[in-house]
Amino acid sequence: MGSVKLRSNKDKASRPKEENLKHNVRSKDVRRRHSSEADEENLKWGESGRHLDKRNVSKVAKLYENANGSMEQSKRPRVRGYKDEYDSRQRNMDEKEKMKIRGDPRDAKWSKYTGRLEHELDFNSDKSVMARNAKESLRDYKSTGQDFERRKSGVRSEDGHERYRISAEKATNYRSVSPRSGNSTKGGRDFPRKDYDDRAAFKNFDECNDIMDKPRVSQMQMEERIQKLAKSLNGANIDIPEWMFSKMMRSAQIIFTDHSILRVIQILGKFGNWRRALQIIEWLQMRERFKSHKLRYIYTTALDVLGKARRPVEAFNLFQVMLQQLSSYPDLVAYHSIAITLGQAGHIKELFDVIDTMRSPPKKKFKTGTLGKWDPRLEPDVTVYNAVLNACAQRKQWEGAFWVLEQLKKQGVQPAPTTYGLVMEVMFACGKYNLVHEFFKKMQKSSIPNALTYRVIVNTLWREEKIDEAVQTVRDMERRGIVGSAALYYDFARCLCSGGRCQEALMQIEKICKVANRPLVVTYTGLIQACLDAGSIENGAYVFKQMENFCSPNLVTCNIMLKGYLDHGMYEEAKMLFQKMLEDGFNSKSGYEIRVTPDIYTFHTLLEACITDQRWDDFESFYKRMLQSGYNFNIKRHLRMILDACRAGKDELLDITWVHLTEADRIPPPALIKERFCKKLEEGNYHVAISCIAKTNPNDLQAFSKTAWLNLFKENAERFHKDTLVQLVREVSILTAKSDEANPVFENLMMCCRELDRTSVMTGDFKPNESVYTVQTEPAYS
Repeated sequence: MGSVKLRSNKDKASRPKEENLKHNVRSKDVRRRHSSEADEENLKWGESGRHLDKRNVSKVAKLYENANGSMEQSKRPRVRGYKDEYDSRQRNMDEKEKMKIRGDPRDAKWSKYTGRLEHELDFNSDKSVMARNAKESLRDYKSTGQDFERRKSGVRSEDGHERYRISAEKATNYRSVSPRSGNSTKGGRDFPRKDYDDRAAFKNFDECNDIMDKPRVSQMQMEERIQKLAKSLNGANIDIPEWMFSKMMRSAQIIFTDHSILRVIQILGKFGNWRRALQIIEWLQMRERFKSHKLRYIYTTALDVLGKARRPVEAFNLFQVMLQQLSSYPDLVAYHSIAITLGQAGHIKELFDVIDTMRSPPKKKFKTGTLGKWDPRLEPDVTVYNAVLNACAQRKQWEGAFWVLEQLKKQGVQPAPTTYGLVMEVMFACGKYNLVHEFFKKMQKSSIPNALTYRVIVNTLWREEKIDEAVQTVRDMERRGIVGSAALYYDFARCLCSGGRCQEALMQIEKICKVANRPLVVTYTGLIQACLDAGSIENGAYVFKQMENFCSPNLVTCNIMLKGYLDHGMYEEAKMLFQKMLEDGFNSKSGYEIRVTPDIYTFHTLLEACITDQRWDDFESFYKRMLQSGYNFNIKRHLRMILDACRAGKDELLDITWVHLTEADRIPPPALIKERFCKKLEEGNYHVAISCIAKTNPNDLQAFSKTAWLNLFKENAERFHKDTLVQLVREVSILTAKSDEANPVFENLMMCCRELDRTSVMTGDFKPNESVYTVQTEPAYS
């Protein structure tokens, strides 16, 4: 509601009548009062017209003269009366509003149309207020400069007081519209806009396009960001600094919730990067802003990742951490995960600690709050007991199987076929084959055996070399309609191969292909290994040949066949297979030839065979091929081979190895250095011989001591000429004279030469010339 505006006569004359409807209505009331007052005065003048005197005439003349000047004095009290009337009306309306708030019905009035008491329309409530605020908000966002000038404009009245124009805008200064909520709020002073234009909180909606128009991130986009973060974390170095790891996490533009953390850990688990998954958990524990509502689920997911990665120690440590908090205290799913992980690894002691934790209350007291009497104790179920059986099979402790059966009996639980199968597997691992058959018969009375139990029976019969009974057992299973697993048929085929029944074994491959997920080459490789373990290289070669008709052999298959050929003295067949791997290749179903690249195991197998059969030419060829393939010289495996080949006349291999180690910036071993030193002395190349011992490993000085040199010359005395020692001393003396630093290897060599000169250990007709020896050694000690 606007306030009254007091203006001068000129302003009133220039103001249009349509400016405000309320003022127009009020002006009509004022005119009616003027007319009534004028009528009363006329009646008085009419009645007393005959009695007018000069004094009354002077009063009337003074009242109406100077319309522009003296009339203002008469209107001044009237204006004051209007203002008082407006103030009273304003007070009445304020009282009515208070009554409405209190629910007082006195704000109603009698309607002349209905003849009853009706409430007045409140133009200041609800929609009218919102509409007025919306209109007035346009004024609030205008420049304050114009508003300031408009407020400063005023008119000075006759009494000397300057009256400013009071507009509705002044009232809205204390009731501005909030840009966020749209509600009317009390405002303060008007500050210049130029001081706050750079702050986003003081900007208009039209200016904040980056906030209002920014779309929400969809679930698909968030999943893509999570995938990208997981891949970047998986590819990064595990030893990156903590600040770099935090930068990678924060730059992913992901809201770290329980779901996003779970997804990152799951993806890292698929990559097998369990270390990075644990690093994420440690990083979150240091973040105070991260408030997890499902911390137990995050830890359980990490336990599953560690279990698939076969990391039982880390999983058990993480399980101990879960016991320290109420929000992460393990539930049944977490107990299953840690039990399976420990059972597969064979950690029986830790597994029984987990069972004790399930049955006992928490050791640490927690503030349960609204949970009241919180009891996390649980009783182990079949899954936990099956994990115990797995651990017993790994540790070969058959007593644990009877403990599990006893616990199930106390709980009144009938063992399932899977439990019986695991009990039979424990007995099989412990070598108690009679108990395997006993439990199998016991299980048949209460339930139907599954594929796991039949697999254990087949393996037991295989160990007992009862091939015919194993065949009868598998036929009985198929007659019952039980679908065998791939592992069952795979073990059954290997059982047939070990018994020399390769034709029947190859017939099982078709059944394996129907239920197997593993590649076909793995199955053939297992059959070949079974034939070789049974000592039949002919059956292994037959299966290998049949394999080429269906799939191409891989590197593992070729290495097994190479080892089998060489163990049975079939060197030529092994050499032909090696040549086929490198040059010819194997035919595939698509018609292309697939070549198999040999690995270091392939070369080691061939080199050992060449040394055994003393095939030095083939040894040289295989050794050069190994170095060309990028494999390095191994001191433990190749040093003895190279020394034997050099003594057999393959001196070129010594130089090839020396060049290979020099290019790799590796110091040759002492035995190789001495062998090349003697070889070059025998050839008369003293400069190269001395360069061989110029650079040695400081840790190998004991191998080049005076005693070591004496033993070397004694063992190889027949390889040197009579002037070899003289020339060697001469070259060493010249080299040491040019060098400022003393070389202990050269000093020990010179001392050895002096000792040999005194004792004449060399050949009988060789005695160094003392004068030459003295002359040549003087510069070295000068």
